[in-house]
Amino acid sequence: MDVTLGVWTASIGAIVAMLLVDLVAHRRAHVIGVREAAAWSAAWIAIGVTFGVVVWQVYGATAGQAYFAGYLIEKSLAVDNVFVWAIIFSYFAVPRQYQHRVLFLGVLGALVLRGGFIAAGAVLIERFSWILYVFAAFLLFTGYRMLRQRDEHLDPERSRALRLFRRYVPMTDAFHGQRLLVRSRGVVLATPLLAVLVLVEVTDLVFAVDSIPAIFAVTDEPFLVFTANAFALLGLRAMYFLLADLIHRFVYLKIGLALVLVWVGLKMLVKIDLYYVPTALSLAVVATILATSVVASLVATRGQGRRSLPAPQDPPFRLATDEETARLEPLLRRRARARTR
Repeated sequence: MDVTLGVWTASIGAIVAMLLVDLVAHRRAHVIGVREAAAWSAAWIAIGVTFGVVVWQVYGATAGQAYFAGYLIEKSLAVDNVFVWAIIFSYFAVPRQYQHRVLFLGVLGALVLRGGFIAAGAVLIERFSWILYVFAAFLLFTGYRMLRQRDEHLDPERSRALRLFRRYVPMTDAFHGQRLLVRSRGVVLATPLLAVLVLVEVTDLVFAVDSIPAIFAVTDEPFLVFTANAFALLGLRAMYFLLADLIHRFVYLKIGLALVLVWVGLKMLVKIDLYYVPTALSLAVVATILATSVVASLVATRGQGRRSLPAPQDPPFRLATDEETARLEPLLRRRARARTR
């Protein structure tokens, strides 16, 4: 597959442009409702599918099938991110109107991080073919571990990343709107929103370690790996606001995700020396596993409506008082004057 520098540049430019559109559309802090989240989710999926159709038309059916298989794998594994984000936001009692800013910056960081992972993975595969055995073994182990730990969830209180952040970074214990940093008595302090963002980025790092080898099991073409990742991630924020109150209904989804990882691990293992599983067959198997787990979950929990995760009785962070916010006004006015000059 011959992808020119111009195609790479145009694709990355389009992704950056869509991020900017999303940022401008949500520049004002507000609660994103189900209807708005559903509309944005549909739009992002349509964009991702349209890009796949273009790849299919320009580079052929094999490339198109590889893109869609990778997109579906990344999109499904990203649902696990949604569940973890819901736990984090609930534990820290992050106001819903501020959550989009954290997720936007989190996804932006994830795109950069995964771009680096993909580049490193492509170089390793090209130079050391035996690394595919390591990727396959890792996927099989991860799938097995996910099956064993399917009822376990992240405990933010025990997060080492959060403990290290709070130990070494001066911070306030109150949310100050969407601000990540504030100045108090001449000292710059991190807000709880920055601490939450750090935890979101750390959890995405963990998920990236699982998802990047999984998509390399489908295709080793860096362009397809990166674009499938990027377009799957672009709609992740809207997916969160659409599904966050329904996570209690997807009781079998984690089993489905574990089986997907086991499948792609086996596919990678047999591809090395034994047999190349057609991409169309791989796509069909992944889609069947995911559809079965989702339908079984919805049937098992029918009658249950939306339900937010319970917030802790004594959350670690709070909203800033009017008096505390007023102290920041002189600083905000100076910044506003500086921008108008």
